[in-house]
Formats: sequence, C-alpha cells, structure tokens
Amino acid sequence: MSDKISVVMVDDHQVVLDGFMARLVQEPEIEVVGTASNGLEAVEIVGQLLPDVVLMDVSMPIMNGIDATRLICEEHPGVKVLMLTMHDNREYIMKVMQAGAVGYMLKEICANKMVQAIKTVNQGSTYFCESVTQTLFTQEVVPSAQKPNPLSRREESVLKLVAEGHSSKKVAALLGISYRTVETHRQNIKHKLDLHSTAELAKYAIDKGIIH
Repeated sequence: MSDKISVVMVDDHQVVLDGFMARLVQEPEIEVVGTASNGLEAVEIVGQLLPDVVLMDVSMPIMNGIDATRLICEEHPGVKVLMLTMHDNREYIMKVMQAGAVGYMLKEICANKMVQAIKTVNQGSTYFCESVTQTLFTQEVVPSAQKPNPLSRREESVLKLVAEGHSSKKVAALLGISYRTVETHRQNIKHKLDLHSTAELAKYAIDKGIIH
C-alpha cells in the first residue's frame, strides 16, 4: 500500500493540468492518480479512484466545480476537496466552503505552497492562500442591489442575446464563436450570478438594464 497522498486534478484546460502535474511529479509524497476536464468527469473519477485529495477548478463546462464538490463531499466524505481557481472574490469562497471544500488557493500559487496545501488538507486541516484569507477578512459585504456587474464584456453579450430569446446556436452565429464556447459562457454566467434558468437570466438582464 502506497504511503503517497493520492491526488485527482480537475481543470478544463489541458495546459493547466499539464502545468500542475509538472509541479507535483517530482514530489515524493504525492501521486497524481487521475485527471478530469469537467465536474461530471470529476465526480465519476473520484468515485472510481477514491483519492485522498481533489484539486478542483471552479469554472468548467457541463458541471462546475462547486456542484461537483458538493456531490463528491456528499458521496465520499473522506475525500478532501481543495479548490484551485482564478477567482478570489468573497462570494466564490463562501459558496465553495458551503459546498464542502476544505481549502481554497489561487492558480498563481507557487509549487511549494501547493504541496503544503495538499499535505495540510490531507491531515484534516483547512488551507487558504494568503490573498484569499485577506479577501475573507477585509472585503466588505456589499448589499445585493449595489453589487457591480461581475460579468465580462463577452459574458454580458451572451447574456443579452440569451435573455432576448436566442438559442445557443443562434448566439454562436451572431457572435462568431463556437456553440461550445457559448455553452461555457452560459454556465459561467449562471454560476457567477447564482441563477439556474433562462427565465432568471432574462430577469437579471432586465433588472440590470442589459436589455430593455
């Protein structure tokens, strides 16, 4: 039986997975036993491999990292989920913790701290990188009505067309991007806004003056 900490890595960008694996492959106490490119794959692979730790991205197609984390923590409470993401705003962090993750770090983290984070959560503790800790303790909670629009320009363009009733295929044609890219934007928009249906997206777009 190996004494190494078994890790599954989840990210929808292969180059990111390759980069993280390159950081960990030289680490004698850690073994990457599997990878996944979306939340649904992650749930399936974790169920098969039952790793000690999962490094989970947040924004992914098909199923986002927060929903995947919730399922993994419900089905396999012994597996520790450590979020590895570009998002450092308070809302994301709180949602991740509510889903059952035991740690949160940004993708810019150095290799040594990533290894430290994996070891820390594997031992039963929580881990937050410094900038996330600072965000948690220094950001003011802004009332919902005063919150700035969290969407990128491209996401706002997609939201406008979706809210106007266009299909993903039509949105792709109008914006000159792929259907898959539109679907990814839709998932990211829903996740950022914590909305779950096209009707809710339309209401948000009207409320924010994105469509009239």
